[in-house]
Amino acid sequence: MFPRSITLITLGVDDLDRSERFYAALGWEPVERNEGVRFYQLAGQVFGLFGRAALAKDQGRPGAELGTGASTLGRNFATEAEVDAAFALAVDAGATALKAPEKVFWGGYSGYFADPDGHVWELAFNPFWPLSKDGTLTLPPSDPAG
Repeated sequence: MFPRSITLITLGVDDLDRSERFYAALGWEPVERNEGVRFYQLAGQVFGLFGRAALAKDQGRPGAELGTGASTLGRNFATEAEVDAAFALAVDAGATALKAPEKVFWGGYSGYFADPDGHVWELAFNPFWPLSKDGTLTLPPSDPAG
């Protein structure tokens, strides 16, 4: 069986120091610094920053041009105001605003930004997915009646 969890998310970046400064401005500090890579402890996961060319080589694809934007990292918040504050913090730290937070068709509130390397983040408030006290998310049981 393949466990239903992700323990490490790694982003390929062009300038490791620039990316470290960006995430530090969001309040994230690496807990481990190795040559060419930084690791951040999250709630039950680790987030990594790795030089883009070195990441391609580590994947067994030296010379591959690793892209961005085809996937989205997401962070849910307990209120719309928290989404707005986090979005403003990211933009002030150097993120590119892609879509300012707004009420969305599915009944929530969300916005998107790109980090300095173009990795896309969604910040959202979803009234149907309550967060635990530690800010983690567990989907509520689905309604069998549909």
